Amino acid sequence: MKTIIVIPARYRSSRYPGKPLAELTLPDGTRRSLIRLSWEAATRVAGVAGVHVATDDDRIAAHARGFGADVVMTGEDARNGTERCAEALERGGLDADLVVNLQGDAPLTPPWFVEDLIAAMARDGGAGVATPVLRCDARTYGHFREDRQAGRVGGTTAVFDAEGRALYFSKEVIPWIDPGAIPDPIPVFHHVGVYAYRPEALRAYMGWAPGVLERLEGLEQLRFLENGVPLACVEVEGRGRVFWELNNPADIPRIEAALREA
Repeated sequence: MKTIIVIPARYRSSRYPGKPLAELTLPDGTRRSLIRLSWEAATRVAGVAGVHVATDDDRIAAHARGFGADVVMTGEDARNGTERCAEALERGGLDADLVVNLQGDAPLTPPWFVEDLIAAMARDGGAGVATPVLRCDARTYGHFREDRQAGRVGGTTAVFDAEGRALYFSKEVIPWIDPGAIPDPIPVFHHVGVYAYRPEALRAYMGWAPGVLERLEGLEQLRFLENGVPLACVEVEGRGRVFWELNNPADIPRIEAALREA
């Protein structure tokens, strides 16, 4: 299976304008942009034929080319990363059996998250779309609750059936747990912002208008569920690593701390 990674990146973000170019401090004191760290994470994934940054912004494109990334320019109308990946596939003439969307705000994504996702798609030839989920430890669950209590929109949670097919994704923390009786292990799964698509699933996605749930939650993957397309949730292991995306400026210290611990 020929697999490529596409990193969608836009400058205009309602929660964090210019986020791909935000700089983080590494353990050695040097600073690198979020998009560069995400690209470096993508290049560590084994068995991938190519890594491409997809953007409509000349500032991001110039910066990405400066550190050696292959860039595909897309239009300004993409409403989310999935649409941008689909457009990059067509505009860039990219040839692949599997397209992995590794979003540009997830520099803490370990290579085995993506490798496990690719392996799951190879095993299940009937799956059109898959995404990783990570069981929350106490620290990550605490981040979720802290964000909600502060009124911040943070990470996304996922619930799925016994076969691993997604039932729902939300920016709320689901399922609800009584704070006085939190079980161990915690039955909350953090949705990792990575997707693997067959090209035909990407093309189908572009033919559907955003549904009510997608618009309310602001979660692109709900478009598949609202159109009856099964979405496989692949459970991955943290192996002692902390995972968190950069959703808000408040997440920068969290990610810098995790980089120091890696």
